[in-house]
Amino acid sequence: MTNLTSVIIGVGGYLPDRVLSNHDLSEVVDTSDEWIQTRTGIRQRHIAAPDELTSDLATAAAKAALANAGISAGSVDLIVLATTTPDKTFPATATIVQDKLGIRGGAAFDVQAVCSGFLFALATADSMLKSGLFKTALVIGAETFTRLLDWSDRGTCVLFGDGAGAVILRAEQQQISQTPRGVLGHHIRTDGSKQELLYVDGGVSSTGTIGHVRMQGNQVFRHAVTNISSAVVEVLELTGHTISEIDWFVPHQANQRILDGVGRKLGIDDAKLVSTVEFNANTSAASIPLALSTAVSDGRITQGDLVLSEAMGGGFSWGASLFRL
Repeated sequence: MTNLTSVIIGVGGYLPDRVLSNHDLSEVVDTSDEWIQTRTGIRQRHIAAPDELTSDLATAAAKAALANAGISAGSVDLIVLATTTPDKTFPATATIVQDKLGIRGGAAFDVQAVCSGFLFALATADSMLKSGLFKTALVIGAETFTRLLDWSDRGTCVLFGDGAGAVILRAEQQQISQTPRGVLGHHIRTDGSKQELLYVDGGVSSTGTIGHVRMQGNQVFRHAVTNISSAVVEVLELTGHTISEIDWFVPHQANQRILDGVGRKLGIDDAKLVSTVEFNANTSAASIPLALSTAVSDGRITQGDLVLSEAMGGGFSWGASLFRL
């Protein structure tokens, strides 16, 4: 017997050229390299050029993923793009990427779950492929998040950067007797009652402005470790796997303290943790596919490896996914 599974066949990432170091930030806001590194583990972040749009970052990451998969853009019939920083109010940024890639068929749409967005997009595309609705999906996380920042607020402006990451999912029939590749399971949740702990103070129907990120950092940290750990336990129970079986842990790159805290709570070996927050900062929905792309490119993650990902973002939204490359 066979089972229809969505398999990750390609990964790719893109970071803007401009690098903003902690020292650079210390010249515009009351902070220091030591202060930022001690609290977050971040040394630098990438900043999109003034003429670079979220769709430009997403398209670059998509092209890298397509090249890694060895397929043409014409093979893609579904694009799900996770972003908090769309090019326009509408149409969806995914449709702009669809056009830039020259794709003329299928469907393209955005999802918005802030830093958890990529996992929500992955779960959405996975379910659509397994239902037989589409055959090949491009799942992207892309952000020009620094355009939401108040550069006088050192509690938030030091944390974020811009970037994009993408994966190619393809529906494949696999023998049930085989060790399964592909996406194995998800656990995603939200709690709107906590929205005031992490939000943007603007919007189309409220202020008519973009607004800036506002955050109660200590509260977010506490909820993050608890919620993420719970989601990981749930997805492991769902799929019948254990922490000891995990080859690589590729979490959302919020800050190093949260990564370390979740790792300790779950009992994950530090050697299995993929961390890019030092160089990329928090790129919101882009952080997981960017980290995955980095670890695949440098040879750490290879085909057959069992990979665990998790994230938490504003909303609150959070989740975990398990997949085997």
